[in-house]
Amino acid sequence: METPLSHQTRLAKEAVESYVRRHEVIAPPVNPAQTEMSERAGVFVSLKIKGRLRGCIGTFAPTTENTASEIIRNAIAAATQDPRFTPVIPGELGEITYSVDILSPPEKVNSISELDPERYGVIVTQGHKRGLLLPALEGVNTVDEQLRITKAKAGIHPEDNNVEILRFEVRRYK
Repeated sequence: METPLSHQTRLAKEAVESYVRRHEVIAPPVNPAQTEMSERAGVFVSLKIKGRLRGCIGTFAPTTENTASEIIRNAIAAATQDPRFTPVIPGELGEITYSVDILSPPEKVNSISELDPERYGVIVTQGHKRGLLLPALEGVNTVDEQLRITKAKAGIHPEDNNVEILRFEVRRYK
């Protein structure tokens, strides 16, 4: 028996399906089912097919009026604008699984001892270069791996330690 989708993942699924099938952007719920959906936060939406990433787009800080709108915007972008993948086509919709990460406000890290790749995501910044990696990702087991991957995403040399590091927590919904 399938696990029922959370409000967050159901909204992401509805947004992707409406956009891919009809090029329509759904409206956010008028009365969000949970207070969290009416708050403002950064949101990442990940799409997978058979356990493999199919798209992931997000914002580390809020860009819309509420989390529900942020989920809709980022779900559509994950399905259609992730530069690593071609846009999702209607025939794939039945195979996609969704996860939604709602981010806490980032906080500055003074020492890498304050990091834990299972608990915290990281944002690494150097000038205009910025990379973000979510927490609790399969295959990312150490702080060194987490920072190396995040620096690579930002276009920063892995040995360059002249960076600002921020950490954040997520509430992950599947």
